[in-house]
Amino acid sequence: MTDELSVSEARRIALTSQGLAMRSRPPAVAVSRMRREIGRLGLLQIDSVNVLVRAHYMPLFSRLGPYDRGTLDALAIASSNCLFEYWGHEASLLPTEVHPLLRWRMDRAREERDVWSRIEPFARERRPEAEALLSRIEREGPLAASDVSGPKAFKGMWNWSDAKHALEWLFWAGLVASTHRRGSFERVYDLPERVLPRSVLARPIPDPVNARRELVARSAKALGVATANDLRDYFRLSPADARLPIEQLVEGGVLVPVTVRGWRHQAYLHKDARVGRGPGGTALLSPFDPLVWHRPRAERLFGFRYRLEIYTPAHKREHGYYVLPFLMDGALVARVDLKADRKTGVLIVLQAHLEPAAPADTMERLLAELRSMATWLDLSEVVV
Repeated sequence: MTDELSVSEARRIALTSQGLAMRSRPPAVAVSRMRREIGRLGLLQIDSVNVLVRAHYMPLFSRLGPYDRGTLDALAIASSNCLFEYWGHEASLLPTEVHPLLRWRMDRAREERDVWSRIEPFARERRPEAEALLSRIEREGPLAASDVSGPKAFKGMWNWSDAKHALEWLFWAGLVASTHRRGSFERVYDLPERVLPRSVLARPIPDPVNARRELVARSAKALGVATANDLRDYFRLSPADARLPIEQLVEGGVLVPVTVRGWRHQAYLHKDARVGRGPGGTALLSPFDPLVWHRPRAERLFGFRYRLEIYTPAHKREHGYYVLPFLMDGALVARVDLKADRKTGVLIVLQAHLEPAAPADTMERLLAELRSMATWLDLSEVVV
């Protein structure tokens, strides 16, 4: 490695680090392979939108091909001792070993700091209500918001009941943990000692700066080469929280400052990052895939401007409601707006757009990937 990289080299490093520089996928996906891939990524972002498939299922499909989603479900429940849910890159499934590295975030919530404004009252003046709910969980066992609250006054994604807001503060503060999510995608809460492995809860709590340094190091390894903003975004760290850890990782030789031609900001190369061979293969990427979830980085790496248009009025959308980029031979060459019609057993392509430099065989290879996805989702055909 040199102290200057081309964008092409940076892209190959990123794809190799993300497990997307593949030319073929395994014929069968063992649970050990799934766990390794989750460890490589560091987390799986969760999102409630289910027009195609829940977001946390997609990154493994993108990298490994068709796998048993039930196996991931089994890894995500509390009894597996493998994954836990918390605020990583937004709501995320994370390896249980990461739990101590996020205790500083939980402690801040207990100290009435850095929590979402909607739930902040339950860290302050309405804290007794949250503590009463905590006592109820301690006595009665796992509870969801719908178990303790009446009908919502309004309909809508963010019109939560008071009980839900209180439970979310308890969750943010680490006073409760998620046992699983119900079929409705509703989170169920219980005491951490009844959810997380004893070995994890017994570990010494690292100093906050040391914990954040380890989070930045994990981000850097997953990204390969990244700006400070990219590194912060992975685990949603503030500039102030990330500044010293980045400096310490540079001093320790874990991060190597490099210049990427065409990038305006300083980049950092993880010491173990490799350019790898020329990428091949194809993959459909969720809007919440680590390769593209930070849109400025996707644009710097691939020249691919990508925006999620779920909250854009239908008549103003450019590419569609739930649009997946299509990765082919190391380039983002197309995007498709997809919907799984489970009643009719059909994967519907609502819109498809080719990028200007897309190769002639893009649509043929995209269709093959869509058929693979349909099979994985137990859908019988693809309809354009």
